[in-house]
Amino acid sequence: MIGYATLGTNNLARAREFYDALLAEIGAKRLMESAHGFTMYGVKFGRPALAITPPYDGKEARPGNGNMLALVLSERAKVDALYQKALELGGSDEGPPGVRGEEGPQAFYAAYFRDPEGNKLCAYRVGPK
Repeated sequence: MIGYATLGTNNLARAREFYDALLAEIGAKRLMESAHGFTMYGVKFGRPALAITPPYDGKEARPGNGNMLALVLSERAKVDALYQKALELGGSDEGPPGVRGEEGPQAFYAAYFRDPEGNKLCAYRVGPK
């Protein structure tokens, strides 16, 4: 159902540098760029994607309170690695990797971080170790 989610940026060059390196960790790359700055990342067309862009109205981009983009990963080690990469790239911690709730078949293992402009992201995996 979801085609792509968009995060606003006030510094397109810095945002592209952050997301180029971060999303490469999970096999994603730039799929599309427009003259306005809209930049879409994904594994391939036809799959859910993430886009960054300066706001079309020319006003300041600001992270929303309560807004978050979640990236599903296949292994807990990949959650850990993506979280560490985000911090290395200038992101900030919003909750280190760990199980939220109880271990078991539907265990929710997640890490939370913000990009350099304050957009909140979650890397997660559902399932046992």
